Amino acid sequence: MPELPEVEAARRAVQENCVGKKITKCFVADDSKVIYAVSRSDFEASVIGKLIVAAHRKGKNMWLQLDSPPFPSFQFGMAGAIYIKGVAVTKYKRSAVNDEDEWPSKYSKFFIELDDGLELSFTDKRRFARVRLLKDPPSVPPISELGPDALLEPMTLKEFTESLHKKKTEIKALLLDQSYISGIGNWVADEVLYQARIHPRQVALSLSDESCSTLYRCIKEVIQLAVEVDADCSRFPLEWLFHFRWGKKPGKISGKKIDFITAGGRTTAYLPELQKLSGSLDVKETGKPKRQASKKVSVDDNNDDTEKPTSGEEGNLGSLKSKKGTKAGAKGRKPSKKKRSGESDEDNDSDAGTDYDSNQVEKKNQGKATNRKQAGGEKQSKKRVQSNQTSGSAKRKAK
Repeated sequence: MPELPEVEAARRAVQENCVGKKITKCFVADDSKVIYAVSRSDFEASVIGKLIVAAHRKGKNMWLQLDSPPFPSFQFGMAGAIYIKGVAVTKYKRSAVNDEDEWPSKYSKFFIELDDGLELSFTDKRRFARVRLLKDPPSVPPISELGPDALLEPMTLKEFTESLHKKKTEIKALLLDQSYISGIGNWVADEVLYQARIHPRQVALSLSDESCSTLYRCIKEVIQLAVEVDADCSRFPLEWLFHFRWGKKPGKISGKKIDFITAGGRTTAYLPELQKLSGSLDVKETGKPKRQASKKVSVDDNNDDTEKPTSGEEGNLGSLKSKKGTKAGAKGRKPSKKKRSGESDEDNDSDAGTDYDSNQVEKKNQGKATNRKQAGGEKQSKKRVQSNQTSGSAKRKAK
């Protein structure tokens, strides 16, 4: 869920409250899925005693610049969040952790205490985030693979129009492609396409110059306004689609019906009366579009947003709480096999794709295929046995 405005709000909170202060304590979760390619002991030893010089962001990634490398880098994923004790940091819609219940949260993956007593925690209940320790974050993946930042490095209108007219991709899928423009996620894409009156599945190269110009303006306006209010959705304009798009619930804006389709592999809200699909493209309003083969894995693969929450107990900071003398959190409950009715939009609408392990998906799919083949072979074997038994019985009767 956290997109450019939410991550920028977190960056600003760190910049305003933590810069110029020294890290005196650091606790990293024992969670190799989130804490990427570094041991917790090495991570902790690398940052303790360092001074925080700046907080940087590109797209939906943030990193802390210390007085010497390596630097902690955060890829927020589906539910990553920055909390600073005693400081109001804007929480996203359906924020995964309530920092008033316990501190630090049992879902904390990275925790530091500064020399003035201030405490910061990066939490991730869903375990789709990635926390890395990098010598130069902008020069290596995933940040090096990102396209221009939608806020800090906008294309010119001419560049934007020319690039769209070279793309045969559906417009929403293109906006979600972090190698094209970084920072735009599901809700921002829906919002800008609604305001520009463009159908989410309109092919980019078919857009008129006027539509390209309108979309360019809407991207700029939506992101700038959301950033200006620190991603506080209660301060978004009341006429924004944002306020009506959650949970796939029936609704209207100014009497116009909101409908939901799948575009770019994601749950998509739009207004059919205002966002009409033009051209000869035959689009099914339901169902998932086919994936196009890609030579390299995208840094923001948006097709894994249906995975259920994992158990929050694995890789939590229970050890951190023991060190600090507080009680560790209770064991996480196993995820339900069936989605509860209240979760209709929780999984299908968020940005899990940024962090999903494609190798795990491939292995799971291969495993499923193998199981199906084995099951099929067993069925055929049983049928042959039954057939042989039947034929044998018939021969004995004939004798």
